[in-house]
Amino acid sequence: MTASPPATVDEYLATMPAATRAKLESIRRTIRAAAPEAAEKISYGIPTFVYHGNLVHFAGYESHIGFYPGSSAVRRFSDELGAYETSKGTIRFPLSEDVPLELVRRIVEFRVQENAPGSS
Repeated sequence: MTASPPATVDEYLATMPAATRAKLESIRRTIRAAAPEAAEKISYGIPTFVYHGNLVHFAGYESHIGFYPGSSAVRRFSDELGAYETSKGTIRFPLSEDVPLELVRRIVEFRVQENAPGSS
């Protein structure tokens, strides 16, 4: 029998190894501080913050943290993301390194501005 997917971010984080969970929790706190009006949920099976649509997603994997701010944010911050593996809307932070929380904060703030009502 397969375990059901987590229903909350807390349930998701509880499934992670302690070191990964600590990094994910620091990302979660950073997102909350940068986007206090955003709501938290599980979407696509991973933690997601929503503010007038999806804001960012994040997830823990065996060797990295996946941070998913969308393609516009990856393009906008490309000069600062050279040390990280990226793809269209994804940034991979290696578990062997500290998560660049200041960069995460600025990316989230950028996404809040993008999603804000009337900001097209």
